[in-house]
Amino acid sequence: MVLASQNIIEEIKKLKREKNAIILGHNYMEYGVQLVSDFTGDSYDLAVKAMKTNADIIVFAGVYFMAEQAAALNPDKKVLSPDPNAGCSLSDSLDVGTLRKYKEMYPDAPVVLYINTSIYTKALADYIVTSSTAIKVVSKLNADKIIFGPDANLANYVEKKTGKKLIKVPPNGRCIVHANYTKQLVALARKKYPNAILMAHPESPLEVLESADFVGSTNQMIKFAKESQYKEFIVATELGMINALKLQVPDKVFYPLVTTEACACARCPYMAMITLEKIKNSLEREVYEVKVPRDVAERAKMAFENTMRLLSDNS
Repeated sequence: MVLASQNIIEEIKKLKREKNAIILGHNYMEYGVQLVSDFTGDSYDLAVKAMKTNADIIVFAGVYFMAEQAAALNPDKKVLSPDPNAGCSLSDSLDVGTLRKYKEMYPDAPVVLYINTSIYTKALADYIVTSSTAIKVVSKLNADKIIFGPDANLANYVEKKTGKKLIKVPPNGRCIVHANYTKQLVALARKKYPNAILMAHPESPLEVLESADFVGSTNQMIKFAKESQYKEFIVATELGMINALKLQVPDKVFYPLVTTEACACARCPYMAMITLEKIKNSLEREVYEVKVPRDVAERAKMAFENTMRLLSDNS
């Protein structure tokens, strides 16, 4: 099994050289996928990195909305998705029709969408945020009502941190992994790993975030673990994150809040659909190219640019 994986890894590296291709690997990817990735990070970080590459082909090792986003921001490059069926419970929870209805109900409310949405809903947004920028963006908006979607857990956290009331669309959008985390699971993990501190992703329920020692995005978790004096960490996010942490912070120890033995929810079934074999197939045959209509891409890009301008404004 190890030899087979190593052979595929070498074949993928050869294909990358031959085709002037790069692989973008999300932090939740399996260990082997992260090894063949030219860049690893969160979805927005990877989309931005794609804009700075001279590669002709980009293979996005992540769920489909991430590949869509990279394609929208890189209209002159060929962007491939190893498995276009790799969806996302958050992205799937908010469709264009629902968002349009909320915009009609609250015509003066700015629309702030979490990055875990389809490119077509992003095209209707005023701002696109990540888990690391949501609080900053919402706090800067001079509005009594703000439409926020699709993650209700992140919305609850932003409300607590900013004191602003958000109109959640949909009311109960949640990540299928983080939605299962509870303070009881935190208590069990702390008992099992008494020397470890807890890092939690903002997609987790508020009761878990209130119990955490550190709350942050996947990239922020890596940075915190690198710079922290602590040596052991409980990680409250998707199980694949342990791979990214072990690769980038090898001198420290990381424990998942929940293991697959304890709960199948620990591993996102969509993230798990992206494998070395599918990456090799996609790159070899140049299949599953992601196409985004130019007008949709331009409107989504405008929402990203609005966000960057707002974050760079020091007023």
